Amino acid sequence: MIDTTIPLSAINAIGNNTLMQSLGIKITKLGEDFLEGTMPVDQRTIQPAGLLHGGASAALIETLGSFGSTLLIDREKSNIVGLEINANHVKGIKSGMVTGKASIIHFGRTTHIWQVDIKDEQERLICTGRLTVLVVEKK
Repeated sequence: MIDTTIPLSAINAIGNNTLMQSLGIKITKLGEDFLEGTMPVDQRTIQPAGLLHGGASAALIETLGSFGSTLLIDREKSNIVGLEINANHVKGIKSGMVTGKASIIHFGRTTHIWQVDIKDEQERLICTGRLTVLVVEKK
């Protein structure tokens, strides 16, 4: 399943100079069928009312699912692209750190579906979403 031999430092380095770095997203844990990552709730990720921005949650969902699919495919032969994302915002949060856990729920030849739950530091559900990824053969 997921290639867990790649060091987290190498995975996180891929995010340098990207939205991942801008939002402070870090991959923190890899498992055979899941990965986890964190994102701060601060001036980079809140909306004008002071709550975690739904777009920031969606960015965390897409980051985790996309990295997960990247670690599942033969990177010499294929690339991945996001196909569809949805997010249900369950609870507001004004500060701290959120952790997303992305679990693969469909691992097909051409599509992957990830379920991602984002929780606060007290393990309360903040947002839940799904990402569908398309696996595209390199030409």
